Amino acid sequence: MPQSAKVPPTPPASPAAPAHRPTDGLPPGAVHRTVEVPGGRIHLVEQGSGPLVLMVHGFPESWYSWRHQLPALAAAGYRAVAIDVRGYGRSSQPRDVAAYRMLAHVADNVAVLRALGEESAIIVGHDWGSPIAANTALLRPDLFTAVAMLSVPYTPRGGMRPSEAFALLGGPGEFYVSYFQEPGRAEAEIEPDVRGWVAGFYAVASGDAEPPSDEGHIGQFTVPPGGKLSDRFPAGLSLPWLTGADLDFYAGEFERTGLTGGLNRYRNVDRDWEDLAAWEGAALTQPSLFIGGERDAPTNWMADAIKAFPRTLPGLSASHILEGCGHWVQQERPEEVNQLLLDWLHSLPAPSARTAP
Repeated sequence: MPQSAKVPPTPPASPAAPAHRPTDGLPPGAVHRTVEVPGGRIHLVEQGSGPLVLMVHGFPESWYSWRHQLPALAAAGYRAVAIDVRGYGRSSQPRDVAAYRMLAHVADNVAVLRALGEESAIIVGHDWGSPIAANTALLRPDLFTAVAMLSVPYTPRGGMRPSEAFALLGGPGEFYVSYFQEPGRAEAEIEPDVRGWVAGFYAVASGDAEPPSDEGHIGQFTVPPGGKLSDRFPAGLSLPWLTGADLDFYAGEFERTGLTGGLNRYRNVDRDWEDLAAWEGAALTQPSLFIGGERDAPTNWMADAIKAFPRTLPGLSASHILEGCGHWVQQERPEEVNQLLLDWLHSLPAPSARTAP
């Protein structure tokens, strides 16, 4: 069984002009598409041809979170596809909170695969996209032949109801997942200044922020009594990997759609637990990869899940922890993440592996 490896940061590259900054965010050579799924539509961006690699983002993000991976994977001989998860961007935004349950996201991914005319795919997820990718592979191993998880390690369905587990976290404050549960509550904090809030959320979870003093990095994601989550955000922190144009793109999407679609994913944790009862403790057996950041909060507070990989991920190829990196691994360290993904993709058995020219 491969051991977790710490990956030191690469030296900073010389400043260069951004490869793309059009208003639609597209890297050169990529195209927008919208496909039909049960009960709605999924917007995606695709680039390249070859074995399908389906990329699933988290909160509060977009297909745009994979802007550095799309051209790299396409150049290496893959059909790289990044979706807007339901509730985000140009994808459907159902009104019913239950429409954001894990089973609906799995169904969306299956429908995207079929709409693209493919028989199988490799799936990659970050943040909430990681458990969506993992559960997609778990429930449909016939279609999703390998899975890579960024920032959030695989955890099988356990015996405690998630809302009860989250209620135990936070100390004198309130853990952010609990804070997000009541419809409208977090929206009231975020939506008056979407750009400022999103910038602060990216900053507090980044490797550029002051390392938290509490073990497990829980405190920075708690709401102080009578306060707001943004009370924990660092003031005036500049992120070298997130340009003003990048932030404008994210903020513009959420200013148009609101935050409810993204937050509704959190509001289904108990429903997911009920839906996935038959898979309690189930291992994910396909070839897999994990990449986390040394300063990434989930990588720290879910350290036991990483230790359990020999049991929960018997097909694990490697587990990498990027030194000094925070939560937004594929944006903070795009070159390193691209290389780790490509090394893993090239190692996969046929038909998932890239064929030699």
